[in-house]
Amino acid sequence: RMCRVKYFELGAISATKEKFIDKFLYLSSGQESISAAMSLLLSDFMIFAQHRCHAAYLSFGGDPLKLRDELLGLTTGTSRGRAGSNCIQCHQNDIEMYGHHGLIGENVPLGVGAALGSGKPVVCFFGDGAAEEDYVFAAMGFAVTHKLPVLFVCEDNNLSILTTVEVRRSWSITEVAKALGMPGIDITDDPWTVYKKTQELKNNLPAFINIYTCRKYWHNSIGTDGPPDWDRFQIVKDDLKNLGLSNQVEKIENETKTSMEKIW
Repeated sequence: RMCRVKYFELGAISATKEKFIDKFLYLSSGQESISAAMSLLLSDFMIFAQHRCHAAYLSFGGDPLKLRDELLGLTTGTSRGRAGSNCIQCHQNDIEMYGHHGLIGENVPLGVGAALGSGKPVVCFFGDGAAEEDYVFAAMGFAVTHKLPVLFVCEDNNLSILTTVEVRRSWSITEVAKALGMPGIDITDDPWTVYKKTQELKNNLPAFINIYTCRKYWHNSIGTDGPPDWDRFQIVKDDLKNLGLSNQVEKIENETKTSMEKIW
């Protein structure tokens, strides 16, 4: 699933360079492991994702052809080409993923409302910048009061566009979540850790996980300020090879790369 996200987005990057994509593009590369691991456990959850949501869509089973078409502005896209990269939704293949209109963090109260109205479990993905919006806290507190089945996930890449957390605030979102009365933990984006902690918390909701991760490209579009602080995709490959799984790794990567290249 990490390969699917990585190689789909490499195709999107090439399409942007060739000017087939000329709108906003919010890439998940560098942060693939979070959705990839969680999707193995939360397949029956409604998904309310943030603007950087390609990974959630693809990992949970969304159709890459429809995502490609949305990025190209075609009527066959996930929102008929009208929403673009930051608002991916899906209501097929047993996936319930809801988009939003782009207000930072608004997917959190929407997800909490969906859990209240439907009784279904919800996973809300948001960034460390969105965590600073007051309606996020209000929604989390509401979920605690009403014992709603919501897993709140902060994909913490330490950046709100270009401003680091230490410049923006002195408090911890994890400590705020615990103060509201829900379990709250800090972990890294190691997929085995993400899987284990998600498994522990999914039946003890509402709960909050802050996951330290590292985006590979700019907040918007395909630029970079240099190599990322770490490359989780490569770390996972190395870990698997050290376990004696080199052949399996190569097979999965080659097959996925080929299938994504055909799409583009």
